[in-house]
Amino acid sequence: MSDENTGTGEGLPGLDLDRLRSYLDREVPGLVSGPLTGHVITGGKSNLTYVVTDGTGSWVVRRPPLGHVLATAHDMAREYRVMTALRDTDVPVPRTHHLCEDTEVLGAPFYVMEHVGGTAFRTQEEIGPLGADGIHAVAERLVTTLGRLHAVDPATVGLADFGRPDGYLERQVRRWSKQLEASRSRDIPGIDELRDRLARTIPEPSAPAIVHGDYRLDNVLVTDDGELTAVLDWEMATLGDPLVDLGLMLVYRERPVTGGDHPATSAEGFPSSAELVEMYAAATGRDVSRLGWYVAFGCFKLAVIAEGIHFRHGQGLTVGAGFDGIGDVVAPLVERAHTMLKED
Repeated sequence: MSDENTGTGEGLPGLDLDRLRSYLDREVPGLVSGPLTGHVITGGKSNLTYVVTDGTGSWVVRRPPLGHVLATAHDMAREYRVMTALRDTDVPVPRTHHLCEDTEVLGAPFYVMEHVGGTAFRTQEEIGPLGADGIHAVAERLVTTLGRLHAVDPATVGLADFGRPDGYLERQVRRWSKQLEASRSRDIPGIDELRDRLARTIPEPSAPAIVHGDYRLDNVLVTDDGELTAVLDWEMATLGDPLVDLGLMLVYRERPVTGGDHPATSAEGFPSSAELVEMYAAATGRDVSRLGWYVAFGCFKLAVIAEGIHFRHGQGLTVGAGFDGIGDVVAPLVERAHTMLKED
């Protein structure tokens, strides 16, 4: 992972390390044993993620972004609950330590979790040393892990009430339509027509499962020898139609929002979208015949998310680098979604 703003708290927007240390000493005695330093993990474009250390141990702190937080987004309790529930399954997640919903501590809810080793691959340069065979193996593990997540029985891990699968796709289209209105600051050709087309053509849903909500290569950590050590960024997890995860993963496969001109998913050895679909179908046995709709919906959702980040960046409320061009991905995503619906 790349990072910046290493220090004792100065230059760490949204994280007061002295207040954090005092709070953890009181609520989780023995976790921290000295003064904290920290840095921001860059690359993510939504929740703020920091690594903090007392010189002996290290932990990750997650909190919502600064300002213009969309309703229902950036849910710290949701992330914390699902990772805690999955800790004893074969879906790799960081071990959780503490959730704080008292906004008086850091100005927003936050949680503390294990700092897991590994890299969130974003560029060809980062993933290239694995070689073509190693890169292909990582992609296979990415898909296999998604299948394992979708095979977990929510009730057995205490998540039976984590969402409402009935009517999930209809609610998702409505939800992201509302998020679009909350972030709208410019004209986006074709996006309203896309919203309406998605609402008119909703498919029969796949059997419900735990949905990650933002599953992609750079939301997992991978070791230097290609082992997948953790799935991260569970803020949009729920119960619903798992094919939305596959559809969005394919959107990121073709148009990642990180990695610049040479994203990791374009490296030699990384499977094509068709190969990824075959892997998923083989691993899960699910019907993927209407996947075009799910890819189109993934384009719409990602376009809305990018537009929200573009809005915050224009207000000076983003932390870290890499936001200048985020608004440029919106129009191509809308165009691709219309193409996918024609083919569906």
